[in-house]
Amino acid sequence: MSLLARVRQLPFEVRQYLLITGNYWAFTLTDGALRMLVVLYFSQLGYSPLEVAMLFLFYEAFGVVTNLVGGWLGARLGLNRTMNVGLGLQIVALAMLLVPAGMLTVVWVMAAQALSGIAKDLNKMSAKSAVKVLVPKESASAGSALYRWVAMLTGSKNALKGLGFFLGGLLLTLIGFQGAVLAMALMLSGVLGLSLWRLRADLGRQKVKPKFSEVFSKSRAVNVLSAARLCLFASRDVWFVVALPVFLYEQHGWSQWTVGGLLALWVIGYGGVQTQAPRLTRLMSGEARVITAGWAAALALLGVALALLPLTAVGWLVAGLLAFGVLFAINSSWHSYLIVHYARADGVSMDVGFYYMANAMGRLIGTLLSGWLYMAHGLSACLWAAAGLVAASALMALALPRQADTAVAD
Repeated sequence: MSLLARVRQLPFEVRQYLLITGNYWAFTLTDGALRMLVVLYFSQLGYSPLEVAMLFLFYEAFGVVTNLVGGWLGARLGLNRTMNVGLGLQIVALAMLLVPAGMLTVVWVMAAQALSGIAKDLNKMSAKSAVKVLVPKESASAGSALYRWVAMLTGSKNALKGLGFFLGGLLLTLIGFQGAVLAMALMLSGVLGLSLWRLRADLGRQKVKPKFSEVFSKSRAVNVLSAARLCLFASRDVWFVVALPVFLYEQHGWSQWTVGGLLALWVIGYGGVQTQAPRLTRLMSGEARVITAGWAAALALLGVALALLPLTAVGWLVAGLLAFGVLFAINSSWHSYLIVHYARADGVSMDVGFYYMANAMGRLIGTLLSGWLYMAHGLSACLWAAAGLVAASALMALALPRQADTAVAD
């Protein structure tokens, strides 16, 4: 039996899940590659670390607004439409970077990154929300199945993002900036055509059209988890986005290929761990708030150890940051499951959108701190900031509702 015939025999929900995952994979591959292309290409052109960070300012800032508005639009129009709009906007953003090199001014690139940020958050919010809709409700182990589906989607996506980092460095070396951008735009155009053809039209659309004021969550669990997520992702991006690649490139003479390869390895490994998070989180038991705070506290302690390392010990630093990736992946996947679990069944995209608004705010803060702290105080300051932000996330998690979350222990 052919692979296509096997896919056709799968339940409708599984086929839709596979289509959404493939859509998300393709988008994420270009997103990771574009980020690495921009960091390395503009560092080559002589931009300072803070200037490189500023290129991503609108990318992250627009994500804050997009997640709020996108969740509302998803509930009104359907998640298939918001996902496809995200793909289309990413193609436009890539096309904007195909202008002659002399026209790639800071303002122009920031505008292209703004579109890319909107596209990314529409695509991500749609994919994560769709999982809640597609998991069979009648399953006795629906909570456990939901965790596995979310972990697989999130983990595989991040593995592809890591591959995108590697691909970005490779394409920049082989065919240059514009050649790489053109290849990605053509690939996404094909994915958009398939998505328009096969993705269900009413996925996640509410029967009663929600008011825009409802985008702000009234759930204590969603609000607390969102605040913890903000700090968690700021703790990663404060050293990951600008500080580490520039540090390795400028201070240790690493090539573009090597820097891209390391970041790719980090994110691929991070994604792989996320897929196994449902097994790993069983190492801690108890209420969801205790599990959440416990994993964050372990990550904070590792952050302190990394900040104390001498920066000349680059081998130990890299090993430590790989370990950081393992613990961060467990924290991130657990958070991703909890938000889908806590979200309302009707209007899931609005709760998920609010949560990822906080995620985008954390990335924005981390990105700006990454450029500023590195330029002012070096990589050590970025690592200390990371440890402090994770510690804050652990404390916030203790404010989650006191309830035993049996759904994750199945």
